[in-house]
Amino acid sequence: MIPQNHLLVLSLVLLTIGVVGVLVRRNVIIILMSIELILNAANLNFVAFSRQWQNLTGQIWGVFNITIAAAEVAVGLAIVIALFRNRETVNVDEMNLMKW
Repeated sequence: MIPQNHLLVLSLVLLTIGVVGVLVRRNVIIILMSIELILNAANLNFVAFSRQWQNLTGQIWGVFNITIAAAEVAVGLAIVIALFRNRETVNVDEMNLMKW
């Protein structure tokens, strides 16, 4: 059995990589992958605490979170493909369609 501390440290590492990826990178695809890492860190925490307290609520929230992540990826990739067709770039700095 994996100790609780190891799961929390792994979750912290995933969260840190995801936050740094969102803040530092300019590529939309990398930003989407970083958001997925953040959601996976949350899932890991849900499951770890659910196992510690012998309660299934955290695991149910983990499955719900995975569903939200899948929907986010589908919508995000559709938006990225549409923007790439119009602008031919995936750089966030060059995507200023909503600005006046």
